[in-house]
Amino acid sequence: MSLPPLVEPAPELTVDEVRRYSRHLIIPDVGMDGQKRLKNAKVLCVGAGGLGSPALMYLAAAGVGTLGIIDFDVVDESNLQRQIIHGQSDIGRSKAESARSTVNEINPYVDVVVHDEALTTDNVMDIFAGYDLIVDGTDNFATRYMVNDAAVLLGKPYVWGSIYRFDGQASVFWSEHGPCYRCLYPEPPPPGMVPSCAEGGVLGVLCASIGSIQVNEAIKVITGIGEPLVGRLMIYDALEMTYRQVKVRKDPECPLCGKNPTITELIDYEAFCGAVSEEAADAVKDSTISATDLKAMMDRGEEFMLVDVREPNEYEIVNIPGAVLIPKGEFLNGNALSQLPQDKKVVIHCKSGGRSAEVLAVVKGAGFSDAVHVGGGVLAWAGQVDPSLPTY
Repeated sequence: MSLPPLVEPAPELTVDEVRRYSRHLIIPDVGMDGQKRLKNAKVLCVGAGGLGSPALMYLAAAGVGTLGIIDFDVVDESNLQRQIIHGQSDIGRSKAESARSTVNEINPYVDVVVHDEALTTDNVMDIFAGYDLIVDGTDNFATRYMVNDAAVLLGKPYVWGSIYRFDGQASVFWSEHGPCYRCLYPEPPPPGMVPSCAEGGVLGVLCASIGSIQVNEAIKVITGIGEPLVGRLMIYDALEMTYRQVKVRKDPECPLCGKNPTITELIDYEAFCGAVSEEAADAVKDSTISATDLKAMMDRGEEFMLVDVREPNEYEIVNIPGAVLIPKGEFLNGNALSQLPQDKKVVIHCKSGGRSAEVLAVVKGAGFSDAVHVGGGVLAWAGQVDPSLPTY
């Protein structure tokens, strides 16, 4: 469905702006009026990573007058495969500041506002209040639900995107005109059920595919042209090169935007989504060792079985000497338990500790009461024990 323009047009475009945006201006649907609306728009991009990179660059090129960037992370070399707003010289630099530099280079007429901080329940309402539209480039469920809830409570539309390996999704959530994110996903998946991009990977160019769709939708919402993805979920398969749509209806029982909302303020999103399951949290309380503890056990010649619960392709990138690869899924279906020794301790690790915590709960539940896991996983080993190893 077509919707009214989100913002009023700016009073005028300068001669330089007319020259810059001429290819927009000669499109009848955009024209001078649409470009003035873009100039007057204030858009916040949550995250300057995989989706935020192309989104920020194309929003800037399109002439969005005010661009907000919120990100508290720093540029890592592993980001450069997909986060194209950053370059080699930006490694170690604030992502928000790095993104600002690129945006300024793309379009000096854009006013860039940097929020070099984590988005939390303490600041999200104040930050969102200063913008007309939110573009969500986050990669975890807790932040996604927080972004959705804050946008609904403030009456703001937001453009959502999600990527994983070769698959991407996008939609526009605007409770005034359609469903919100909770209407589509009422509950987060169980902890550990859906791997993150850091665990499962993502094809770099997929970020551009979905990020550009997000910008396309933002332009449509701001200018009031076309039919935005309100009430529609776009699903993209890069391997099959297919797009399909799923209709998403507003849930009258939605606890946030339904007829009788029960969520009227922000909640504890980490608790709502759960970084790990309750069983895993209980299992690791007194059964976590550090990477240096593991090295000391090796140096003392202790007898134990070191189990790596990552995937085979991760093991090929980097592994701890002596570790036996048994992927997490083998523990969840019970097939791996017979491979564990009864006469010596089992030590479990993964990339950073999340998956090994889940496996530890399974192993302890099967009677291996003295099993432990390595907090920080192979990344901690590379950082604290053997810095010569690669990380990912």
